[in-house]
Parts: sequence; C-alpha cells; structure tokens
Amino acid sequence: MDELLKDVNAWTPLAIAWGSNLLAATIILIVGWWVSAAVGRAVGKAASRSPRIDPTIVPMVRSVAVWAIRIFTLIAVLARFGVQTASLIAVLGAAGLAIGLALQGTLQNISAGIMLLALRPLRAGEYIAIGSSQEGTVQEVGLFLTRLTQADGINISLPNSTVWNATIINYSRHVRRRLDVASVVRYGDDIDLAINTLKALVAKHPLVLQDPAPAVLVTEYRDNGVVVVARVWAEASKHWELTCSLRYEVRKALESAGMRAPVPVRGVEDEEVSSGAAKAPAQSGDLTS
Repeated sequence: MDELLKDVNAWTPLAIAWGSNLLAATIILIVGWWVSAAVGRAVGKAASRSPRIDPTIVPMVRSVAVWAIRIFTLIAVLARFGVQTASLIAVLGAAGLAIGLALQGTLQNISAGIMLLALRPLRAGEYIAIGSSQEGTVQEVGLFLTRLTQADGINISLPNSTVWNATIINYSRHVRRRLDVASVVRYGDDIDLAINTLKALVAKHPLVLQDPAPAVLVTEYRDNGVVVVARVWAEASKHWELTCSLRYEVRKALESAGMRAPVPVRGVEDEEVSSGAAKAPAQSGDLTS
C-alpha cells in the first residue's frame, strides 16, 4: 500500500501537468480555429461592403489569412507539450522544400494565381474566353483554381497555370463593344435604298449608342449580292441582346423596303442551244450565198 501511495504521489504532478497542458492546448486550438473562421468572414464582409476592394482577390486573401492563423495555432499547441518549435520550423522548411519539388505543378498554380491577381487580366463578374476552348463569367480566382460559369449555367474549374499560360480574351473590361451585322443586297436591287433603310433602323434603335456614331458600309461583293454592314456600338452588357435584335430587324427592314432574298444566282446555258446559236450565222451565210 505504501508503495502504491508513493507511485500515485509521484505520478500526480506529472498527470496534473499533462492535464493542464492538454486543457490549454485544446482551448488554444478551439480559439485559434474560431479566430481563423472569424477573420475569414470579416474579410468577406469587408470586401462586400467596400467598393474599392476587387472581389477577385477576396478568396485568395481569405484563404491565406485563415491558414496562417491556423498554422500559428498548431505551433502554439505543440509548444504547450514541450516541442521545440524552432527545430520544428526548420524541419517543416526542409519538408516544404521537398514537397515543393515534388509538387511543382501545384506551386505553379499558386504563383499563376498570384500573377493573375497582381496584373488583373480578369476580375470577378467579367465574361472571358480562355484561348479557344473555354469561356464564361469569372466567379473567383483561388489559390489553385479559377472558376467560371458558362452561359448555360455549367461551372468550369481551370488550373491557374492553364489560365495564365493561355490567351485571355476579356469581353467585359470596356463598357462599350462594337457590333457588325452583315446583310446581303441582291444584284439589281437599289443599294442606296438598302443603305438608307439600315441607317434609319440603327438611328432609332434604343440599344444602339449614338456616340460613336453608327455607320452603314459596303464591304464585299459575293455571288449572291453586295454585302452591307451595319456597324454600331452598344453597352457591353447589352451586346448579345442587340446582336439578336439587329439580326432579326435588319432582314425584316430590307424585306419591307422591297429587297429580294439574297439567294445565289447562277446562269445555266444549254449545250445544244449554245452550239446551235454558234452555227446559225454560218448556215445563214450558206443560204445567202
């Protein structure tokens, strides 16, 4: 019994120390995780309230802030148990170097995301095309992925390195976009009437901007007629709506003005008739002689 009491007395301070360290570590872990989540929410709210903050950078900044706090929290937890954090940081640095060499593609995505946020060739809410493969509205540029939403509602996630290395076509960066609507006026129809009809149409269309002034130009000759282009400017957000509207109204206005459908015209000549016509002068000459 005396030996048991001695063992209990010997282990009691150690158990109390470990228990207090475990309790403190648990509290630090819970508080650190809660603070990181609170900081993440605060960053999101600050971005939504301030018009000066570009929403494109919010996801990456939020992720960096959250995980920085969590890493410091884990280091503080390990320090409560007597782990030498200095040596731990050195080991983590060496491990990070090895992992970085093994995950070069992932690090390329991170660096590409930083360059996308720094140079800003795209922003959240803008409609872009990545080369000739993908296009959609930018939702966010994260640490590893850029997320787009297509016009049909399909979500696309692209690695940041793919976006950075591709040609980025931004359709929404400028507030105005030019639109060319081509129509064909058949040979024999009044070309001046067609031009004046289209000028009157674009002058009164509510979606067509009058500055820069719209223009109607003859640009090409084809087998089925003369190509007349209505060149107008519209707000970037109204570009597709105006495109569909003009493609319908241009053809309707030309038909109302008496323009015929621009179908291809081909001359067909019968071989027997043409050969008979060629021989006719000679035969008539024989008769007169």
